[in-house]
Amino acid sequence: MILAPMTDTLPAALYTAAQVREIDARLIAAGTPGFELMQRAAHVAWRALRRRWPEADTLTVLAGSGNNAGDGYLIAALAQRAGWSVQVLAVADPQRLQGDAASAFAEAQNSGAAIEAWSVAAPLQGVVVDALLGTGLSGEVREPYAGAIAALNASGLPVMAVDLPSGLCADTGRVLGCAVRAELTVSFIGLKLGLFTGEGPAYVGALVFDDLQADAAIVEQFVPGTLRLCEANLPRLAPRSPTAHKGSFGQVLVIGGDLGTGGAALLSAEAALRCGAGMVTLATRPEHVTASLVRRPEIMCSGVESTYGLTALAQRADVLVIGPGLGQAPWGRSLLSLAAQCPVPQVWDADALNLLADNGIEAPDDGLLTPHPGEAARLLQCTTAEVQADRPRAARELARRYRCTVILKGAGSLIAAADGRLALCSRGHPAMASAGLGDVLAGVAGALLAQGLASFEAACLAVWLHAVAGERNGELGRGLAAADLIATIREQLESHSPCRS
Repeated sequence: MILAPMTDTLPAALYTAAQVREIDARLIAAGTPGFELMQRAAHVAWRALRRRWPEADTLTVLAGSGNNAGDGYLIAALAQRAGWSVQVLAVADPQRLQGDAASAFAEAQNSGAAIEAWSVAAPLQGVVVDALLGTGLSGEVREPYAGAIAALNASGLPVMAVDLPSGLCADTGRVLGCAVRAELTVSFIGLKLGLFTGEGPAYVGALVFDDLQADAAIVEQFVPGTLRLCEANLPRLAPRSPTAHKGSFGQVLVIGGDLGTGGAALLSAEAALRCGAGMVTLATRPEHVTASLVRRPEIMCSGVESTYGLTALAQRADVLVIGPGLGQAPWGRSLLSLAAQCPVPQVWDADALNLLADNGIEAPDDGLLTPHPGEAARLLQCTTAEVQADRPRAARELARRYRCTVILKGAGSLIAAADGRLALCSRGHPAMASAGLGDVLAGVAGALLAQGLASFEAACLAVWLHAVAGERNGELGRGLAAADLIATIREQLESHSPCRS
């Protein structure tokens, strides 16, 4: 049975915080009053809040300064007029608000909402609205905001963040010291990259977006820095001719599986087979051949002791996938050295990346690298924390430095091209935190390369298929095994790119 794609109604374009602020400014300059935009945002957030918590009748708004606070004051006014019990705890002095935010504060006062200064002793109640900091934050969260965020997170109450959880970097998803853990985030005008990558997914909760009726002609003047992958913008494989044969869809050679890690290479090979590669060969330790043939006899399995045994196999291959279970001993290093000289598309994963980081081997141009954050850190000669602090920068730097396409794995996986393009996959499931899933992804990418996709396009489609399959299998909860994904990926690929027209 073909699985229908899960509903995804969010826009594909992801912007920086600076771009969204500039869009907002141009909308105002073109004739939409700023206070009207703020009112639209408040109404959108208020409706989302009521849908999320239909039985609620009590509201606390934590208000900071600037337009984010203005949104919060207007939400308080709407709740007050709807007959809710409302309190606004002002973390910043509302008398110092200016412009539209000051008008919003006056609106809340006129509605009769109770407004008082925040203190550690102030009780939170009902649904809590985070209207503290918004997208303008660049440095670490300071007091009194840090104390307010700590109190909010400790309250155990349901939380709605306005535009962005306070303390989360809009551009990178990095937590700036501390951040609000929201159950619902309502974002406006343009989606921000930080909502989807880094630590963002752990803080955003359910995400609602509204463009506030922004003039499309103005928004289209801005080129989004990142494209969020969805069914509509993914590359597709062409339907197959009725006279197609196995030679039409490439021969993938998977190289890996040192002693004790033979399963990793076999997972890659099986994924490549199931995703449509015409032929798949596995070059691995001789000790693994029997088990590999028993599990998957359709895969041609060759035991290789050295580069001598690999040379002929590599000459026949159209695509190489190297690294799963390869190890970093002389056996793996020698095989990688030979592979690096082959003039065919290549996917480098796992230990191939660790050996690449040693600077003794050079990756081929226009290859496809698939590092997790730890491997990315070794390639960039920095710490894993530094990679995670700015994942978009790390992905782009890897692509530039190695002249290749890079899949930086993790929550909100990023795909970077050497020419600066960046895509993000927002799909996936926590059950995917399991060994072997990266080996499957490498095999999927290899199969797509073998069927004619360029490296960036193959990477985008492979990551999306892998993540959606993880979502579907993750519905069963913990205990997801990497091999579970392969059949689901095949079904999802057929749904996306049918074999027959």
